[in-house]
Amino acid sequence: MMKHIGKVVGNTEQARPLVIGKDTVYVHTNIEPVEKDGKVVEDLFSYDEVQYGKDEYIELMAHKNADLEAGLTDTQLALCELYESMGV
Repeated sequence: MMKHIGKVVGNTEQARPLVIGKDTVYVHTNIEPVEKDGKVVEDLFSYDEVQYGKDEYIELMAHKNADLEAGLTDTQLALCELYESMGV
């Protein structure tokens, strides 16, 4: 159900990196103030938006966390081997 919405415009409340609704999660990146005629428009931002179903987003974050944990374990093991080879 992930949808790449693309570039959108919203106010300060909407222009947050993560907006969690009842059953939808919006991920916003590249948040920048909107300019018109070289001046910043008050309380108006443009950003890239990706929309996820809430369950889909939770599953995505769970997979990312598992990958990070595995990477951290690999790093710790490599450091242990390095320290042992150095005689520390």
